[in-house]
Amino acid sequence: MIGFLRGVLIQKSPPQLLLDVQGVGYEVEAPMTTFYDLPQMGEEVKLYTHLVVREDAHILFGFASITERLLFKSLIKLNGVGPKLALTILSGQSVAEFYRCVADNDIGSLVRLPGVGQKTAERLLVEMRGRLPELNKVTAAGQPVSSYIPPQTSPRQEAVAALCALGYKNQDALRMVQSIAADHKSCEEIIRQALRGTVK
Repeated sequence: MIGFLRGVLIQKSPPQLLLDVQGVGYEVEAPMTTFYDLPQMGEEVKLYTHLVVREDAHILFGFASITERLLFKSLIKLNGVGPKLALTILSGQSVAEFYRCVADNDIGSLVRLPGVGQKTAERLLVEMRGRLPELNKVTAAGQPVSSYIPPQTSPRQEAVAALCALGYKNQDALRMVQSIAADHKSCEEIIRQALRGTVK
């Protein structure tokens, strides 16, 4: 299988990104925690990957660290937790924050994530308690290259689209983004603040 990709970041449209690996464009879905660590477009990036094979599609997921990928793989093994929900969980919380929720039996923080109800949160806490991989953050490093492709939409529009892709309703996503002073902020910064606002 594909263990990692190293290539030039061509496009960012959370939760999807496009990576040019020696002339081949790989479409990758990634959690927002990975988007926060991405370099500028046109720069090189390394992503640890996991391929999900379905009857109707092959979907490649990418992560900035091995620990993110390990947690993703652990989550999708649980009954009722598919790749989309696992991506949402990783987008709303860092690996360390999720580990803390499990260790502290913090259901409240989990149910604030879209798609995670009371029963799902309880099952996550019970089943993940004995399955957590070790924390071993490995950050992605990149080398700058000259090409740059400007975004097609504003950071605020990209943030709303990303939140909708993560499971939030369009009206809720708009409200979350509108509550943030978005001047001179990147899409990733807007989403980070919006998601932080949901866990207060």
